[in-house]
Amino acid sequence: MAVRALSSVSVGDAVGPVTVPVSRETLVAYANASGDQNPIHQDEEFARSVGLPDVIAHGMWTMGASGTVVAEWAGDAGRVLEFGTRFTKPVVVPQAGAEVVVEGAVKAVDAETGRVTVDVTTTSDGVKVLGRCVAVVRLD
Repeated sequence: MAVRALSSVSVGDAVGPVTVPVSRETLVAYANASGDQNPIHQDEEFARSVGLPDVIAHGMWTMGASGTVVAEWAGDAGRVLEFGTRFTKPVVVPQAGAEVVVEGAVKAVDAETGRVTVDVTTTSDGVKVLGRCVAVVRLD
């Protein structure tokens, strides 16, 4: 994938939308990779016992999926200088799986530094799951 050129980006440009699937297998793999074995991410009975509707995706998985969309838009993960968010709602992952939809809009372009600010919106089942999600990428 080619790195996106700064000259091709303008305020208001869209990023995505990109749909990212998440399955129970994804959650197990993420738990094993991250070391986060909290049962709310894998044990349906436990998740329900603590008031959740079903198992939920790890917040950091959701953030990572969103960051990956931005990195792919930029053309290189090394171009992502900053990525910050607040976790606002869980991504519920029923047995059949779920999806998150990641999209964004370019909010600022600094031609001198090559820094591009993108407001990112991540939803699942029509509900916004990340708040104040902003990425800054450097483009040439």
